[in-house]
Amino acid sequence: MCASVAVKSLKASSLISWKSTGKLQQTVAQCVERTGMGLHSGGISTVKILPAAARCGRRFIFRSNVIAASFENVVRETPLCTTLSKDGYTIRTVEHLLSALEASGVDNCLIEIEGSGDSGSSVEVPIFDGSAREWIMAIDQSGLKDAVDSNGEACEKLAPYLHEPFHLMRKDSFIAAFPHTQVNITYGINFPQAPVIGRQWFSSTMSDKLYSKNIASCRTFCIFEEVEHMRNSGLIKGGSADVAIVCSVNRGWLNPPLRFSDEPCRHKVLDFIGDMSLLAQDGSQGLLLAHVVVYKGGHSLHAEFVARLLGKPSIGR
Repeated sequence: MCASVAVKSLKASSLISWKSTGKLQQTVAQCVERTGMGLHSGGISTVKILPAAARCGRRFIFRSNVIAASFENVVRETPLCTTLSKDGYTIRTVEHLLSALEASGVDNCLIEIEGSGDSGSSVEVPIFDGSAREWIMAIDQSGLKDAVDSNGEACEKLAPYLHEPFHLMRKDSFIAAFPHTQVNITYGINFPQAPVIGRQWFSSTMSDKLYSKNIASCRTFCIFEEVEHMRNSGLIKGGSADVAIVCSVNRGWLNPPLRFSDEPCRHKVLDFIGDMSLLAQDGSQGLLLAHVVVYKGGHSLHAEFVARLLGKPSIGR
């Protein structure tokens, strides 16, 4: 197995080092395909998830261009989603798909994506019902197998371990991380303008079974009174009550029932796992072995957290 080679190739920093998980890197057992509408573009796209070799990592392929799902390709300050870009080609709203892949242990795969018609140099991952449930169903349909390298050898899966506590703050939002032997995530949100959401907290040790049962089905959410402004800003062109849970400041939830009483907070955990997957390198794990506490986070703050872990000054692009 190629553990020693992998450890040498991974980028450590003063905050993290890479250690074996005692598991082998995985990939999907067969190709699975899904088609759906993008939340922000409103365009239809088709995604194929295919097996890949060990140490390949997760790579998007769009119009024959390869865009690794890694921090180096993250676009700076993308509103309301995580976007990857390389050589002028852009893939939007990758977080739910990457969240499902990371949580399910799909360490290596090729993700072919194409938009309908002439989508130009930009394409968006389908939103489905606003959760990661459809992606988990696709991964379950495929199943997993050990990934092997060009020599037919399996590779050990590595994970990032935190050396010392550190924190990141932006106004009244923060992420704080503490060394731990497991992946623990505590997430808090606060929407005082929407009392039915209000302040929520969710905390758990992460595992693939817990994710599938308690996180994957949690949908994205929005405030009804902010919808017009978002649409005027060129966002949520594919938005509807079928792809999100919608909350009115005065009327509460407009399309109940919720799947969990704290579904909005759990969805933020889903997003965070997707953004943390960008820490992964060469088929390693992206989720940090630490207890991470997030309050009022978002995609930009999540990406800044990954940057700090890697010893980089700021978001990639």
